Formats: sequence, C-alpha cells, structure tokens
Amino acid sequence: MTPRLRPGSRPRPSLRRRLRPRPRSGPAARPLLCRLPRPRTLRARLTLGLVVLLAISCAAVGVAAVVGLNGFLTSRLDEQLGGVGTRFPASLEHPGRLRDDHDGDEYGDTRRQATGTFGARLVGGTVTNAAVVPAGEATTILDVPLTTEDRKGLAAVPADGRGHTVALSALDDYRLMASRGLDGDVLITGLPLEPVQATVHRLELVAGIVFALALAATGVVGAVWVRWSLRPLSRVAATATRVAELSLASGEVALPPRAPESDPRGEVGRLAAAFNRMLGHVEDALTKRHASEERLRSFAADASHELRTPVASVRGHAELALLHPGRVPAQITHALERIAAESSRMGEMVDDLLLLARLDAGRPLERLPVDLTRLVLDAVTDARVAGPGHRWTLELPEDPVTVTGDAHRLHQVLANLLTNARLHTPAGTEATVTLEADDEAAVLAVHDNGPGVPDDLRPGVFERFTRADRRRTEASGGGAGLGLSIVAAVVDAHAGSVDLASSPGSTTFTVRLPRQRPPDVSTA
Repeated sequence: MTPRLRPGSRPRPSLRRRLRPRPRSGPAARPLLCRLPRPRTLRARLTLGLVVLLAISCAAVGVAAVVGLNGFLTSRLDEQLGGVGTRFPASLEHPGRLRDDHDGDEYGDTRRQATGTFGARLVGGTVTNAAVVPAGEATTILDVPLTTEDRKGLAAVPADGRGHTVALSALDDYRLMASRGLDGDVLITGLPLEPVQATVHRLELVAGIVFALALAATGVVGAVWVRWSLRPLSRVAATATRVAELSLASGEVALPPRAPESDPRGEVGRLAAAFNRMLGHVEDALTKRHASEERLRSFAADASHELRTPVASVRGHAELALLHPGRVPAQITHALERIAAESSRMGEMVDDLLLLARLDAGRPLERLPVDLTRLVLDAVTDARVAGPGHRWTLELPEDPVTVTGDAHRLHQVLANLLTNARLHTPAGTEATVTLEADDEAAVLAVHDNGPGVPDDLRPGVFERFTRADRRRTEASGGGAGLGLSIVAAVVDAHAGSVDLASSPGSTTFTVRLPRQRPPDVSTA
C-alpha cells in the first residue's frame, strides 16, 4: 500500500538515505600530512624549518632556471627557423621531379638544411607532403608517415610566422613555423626539440644533485649551528631539572648553581636572566619558610616542655584532693575526677607534641635490635584489654622478626594503629594484625572490617590534628588527631613507609620497615 502525501508536504527521506554512513573522522580519514611525525624539540623544529625554507628557495631557483633556459633555447630555435625559411617545404611541391644540382626548383632541396629539418606542405588544410632531412650525406629525403592526429596537429598550426610546439608520433616533439606560399598553400618548417629538451633535462639533473647536496650539508651544519646557539637554553633546562628533583616540601633546601647567563639582548639570554631571578625569589621564600618552621618548631618544643610541669602539678593536686579522708560532696568529687582525667589527657598530648617537635628537629632515635614479634604480641595484648568488645586476631611468622630502631617508639606506632582501629570501629569489629618479613623489609599490617576512612579524610589522614569525629566527645575518646601523624613521623625516622588502603568494610594500614642485616661472620 503506497502512503499518501498531503498537499504541500515533502516526502520523507528513505531509510537507506537516512542510514547512509557518514564520512569517517578517525585517524584513517585524516590527511597523510597530518599523520606524519612532527619534531618535538625546538632544535629539531628550527633545523627542519631551515631545511624546508632552503628547499623551497632551491625549488624556486631551479624552476626559474629551467623555465628561463627552456624559453631562451626555444626562442633561439625560433630564430633559427626564421633564418631557414620555407625553402625545404617549398621544394616538396613537385614530387615527380628528380634532383638536379643546376636546378634551383628541385624536389627535396636539402641545401643549407640541418639534419632532422622537417618540412610539410598543406593545400586547403590538408597535408600533401611531409618529409625530413636525413642524417649524414644521404641525398634522398625521408617521407614522414603521419597519423590522423598528426595531420590535425599540422593543420592547426597558424601561419603567423611564429614557432609552435607539436608532438609528431614518428618524430617526437618538433618546433614548427608555418608561412603561406605563393600559390595559396601553407608551408611548414620544423626543427627537433630534442637538443633543447636534452639541455634542459641535463640542467634539471645537475640542479637536483647540487640542491640535494646543499640541503644535506645545510641540514648537518644547521643542526650543529642551532645546537650551539641553544646551549644556554639547554643549561637552563638542566638547572630546572635539578631544581625539580629537589625535595621542597620542608626543611632547608640548597638550590643548585644558577644557569649561566648569555647576551641579555637575545631571547635566550633574557630567559636565563629571568629564570635566575625566579630561582633567587624561590630561594628567599624557602629560606624564610625554613626560618619560620624552625621558630614554630622551637616554640612547640619549648611550650610542650614548659607545659609538662604545670599539667603534672594540676593532675597531682586533683589526685591529692580525691584522697582527702573527709566527706566531699559528689559534685566536687566528679569535678576533681574530670580535672585528673583531662590533665592526664593533656599530658599525653603534650608528650605527643614534644615527640613530633623532636622528630621534626631531626633528633636521632635509638638504633638497637628490636624484636618486632614481641612488640606485636604486647601491643595486641594491651588492645584486648582496652577493647574487649572487638575481636583481635594475630598472624605471625614462625621465626622472630628483628629490625633496627627505637623499641619504645615502634611500640608507640603499634599502639596508635590499634587504638585507631578500636576507637573508630563499632563493637564486634574484627581487627587482624599481620607480620611478614623478607630479606629486605618487615611488613606490618593492621586490618579491620569497620566502616572505613571517609573519602575526604584519606589524603590528609597522616597530617596532624586530623580527626574523623570533629565533635570530640567522651565516647569518641577525645583524640587530638596526632596518633597517625606520630605513626608517619616515627616510621619515616626509621627509613620506612606507611600506607593506607580503605573502602567500606575494609581498612588496612601497612607499615614497611627495613630489616636488620646480620653482620658478616668469617671463619678463621
């Protein structure tokens, strides 16, 4: 059934037309020039640009020379045709007559005619005779066989006394000149273009070889010249690379020597001068930052040290008041207990700040053999007592694992990781402590199946004063957010690393510490 169309409506395009594939726009459809590899370095681009410009110049010079030489030789050939005249084609009018040295009106008069001279006679636009002067001392002219195309080409030559190029199937390219005869015929004289073409082709070959050698020499010399000219820029890049390899996060930073400056009137010289000024500003900023960090670190250490005595005094007085034998109101007793608890927590915070200040100052820790297996057993035992609602699991190797370091600080690392797992997971959570070792390092992992670390806290989880619960209630332990930062600082002081991998239902802190290498034992 053929659908009907309303008056004035246009037929819808067919399904085949609508589903016609569109032209591809992928890499295969791009032009070949766009897919060619491009030079990446500035030196390569400058060298390539120099070679391309020289190639364009050589091509322009070559084309101009070839065209000019071809035109000059062709004009000389036209002058030669004009000097030859129509004697040879006019002598073809009487093909029945024999040559007579005393008759000036002979058939095929080749006197003063160059070898290869072509002659043709046209009557009424039709070629009646066509011959060519033979080479050597032959006295008989050679008739030229002409095809239909050749006859049409000869008939199309205007009788204007000027040279015209025509390709004859039996004789290749010829330069022809047509003139009208005395009896109304058209006489055509021609000379071969082969000498002109041979000279032009020889010029093309010589020019191509010379230009190719010039381009190759220019590419080599240009690459050396560009490399020499861009040496100051390479030195600036080398200095920038050395600066990029420095650790600028904290501490005192010694910047490398400045890039050598060249002529300030050039672009490279101005770039080197600006880069050196920038390094000077960066060095001043880093020096001021380091001085500020030192002042802040010194203040934190001094303040922590000075706060230890009054905090201990407040705690001592609170505990002494709680030991009073007389009757004390319940509210006063509760207040004293809170003062003692907060004083104890504040004392721990002061100790943590003092430890961080000492680690920041680079004070060395103890470097003694530490039985890491025993530390793990003790830390998990303490965690079971502090968190009876959690399930604690140990996975230890059969042989003891020994590292070199500070036993007290490494125990603090384990305690902080287990405390973090206990405080930030609900009761019933399973926490697994795994210890492994190889020839290079000891790997300690604390894993729990709790809710995980929030996404917004993961980037700064090892920074100071980072807390998952910012409300700091008693139920949350009232932590100050220094536990994991102490873990990172102590592990870094032991030349180790600590990493976090967390997702809902799985959180793992992995500590890697270098193994203690036993001394070599030599037998006598």
